[in-house]
Amino acid sequence: MGAVTRIWDEFAAAVFDRISPALLLLLLLVGAGVIGSLWYYWPRWVPRRLPRLRLRLPRFHLPKRKKRARKPAKTPKNVQEPGFKPTVVLPDGTLLADKLAAEGRYAEAIRQRLRDIVGDLTQAGVISPLPGTTAAEVAASAAVHRPAVAAPLSGATDLFSEVWYGDRPAQRTHDDHMRALTGEVRNRMTGGPQT
Repeated sequence: MGAVTRIWDEFAAAVFDRISPALLLLLLLVGAGVIGSLWYYWPRWVPRRLPRLRLRLPRFHLPKRKKRARKPAKTPKNVQEPGFKPTVVLPDGTLLADKLAAEGRYAEAIRQRLRDIVGDLTQAGVISPLPGTTAAEVAASAAVHRPAVAAPLSGATDLFSEVWYGDRPAQRTHDDHMRALTGEVRNRMTGGPQT
């Protein structure tokens, strides 16, 4: 390290013996300005026509691929979307939602009843929800395609949101109300009695 420092000191002393420090600073500033200007205006200062080298190289052509026209994916009716299943019936013939309610797990029963009705709406071709679709979006989509289900389905999604997102403790009365709302949605889907 000492040798490098000594060499630098000798070089700086030799430069300052020939050029004054003020002149050296001025030369450095002018040089930086010229380099900065050339850099800023690049490539304007480069001549327009540079001599070209005329080399004849063989050209290889790859066959062109034909572009296929992409058709928009259609979701056929009565095809179930991933994540939504129609009403879940246990092997003993009881509904999963009823079993959850019998165990006192009312919040889970409310969620399952909403899942069941979304699955039924999907299978009936009323809606085509994608993964990540919210309950409110499902209700809005169903209301567009089948206006008769709008009121009870909206009530069901509101109740679900109050319990699951509003941290409202679920009671048996909430589950009974959800059962009535989803039953009304099913009746209105099939054209049954409307209340």
